[in-house]
This record gives sequence, C-alpha cells and structure tokens, in this order.
Amino acid sequence: MPRSLHVRLDDASAAALEVVRASGLSDSEAVRTALREAAARRRVRSAVREEVLRLAADKSDREEMRLIREQMAHLAPPPTP
Repeated sequence: MPRSLHVRLDDASAAALEVVRASGLSDSEAVRTALREAAARRRVRSAVREEVLRLAADKSDREEMRLIREQMAHLAPPPTP
C-alpha cells in the first residue's frame, strides 16, 4: 500500500520543489523523484567512502602510490623564481 506523507516546507525547500517541478511534475511526482535521486547520491557517496577506506587500509597500494609520487616529483619541471 502506498504511504502518504504530509510535510511543511520552509522557503528553501519550497524553492527546491519548484525546481524539480519545472519539468511538469506534480508535487507528488517531484517529491518521489527528489527522494530517489537523493538516495542514489547517498548510495554513491557511501560506496566511494567504503572504497577510500579500503584503499587507505591497503599497505601495498599506499606504497605503490608513494613510489608514483616520487617518480612524478622527479619529472616535474623545476619551480620558477
């Protein structure tokens, strides 16, 4: 069964709703779209965060990156005066 939700929007939220509705969506469609988009962004951020933590814990990867930074530093042009 679909869930009904009633909200009171502040000015910023009302303005954001109008942006989402600009493509011709109803209030309900706009809110559903915004919720799905927000959830997708959070899932991506969570996946990126987990990947960063995994890489940070990988000693061999950190060592490889250190070596690459050293090699790149040798290739960089000297600083200009």
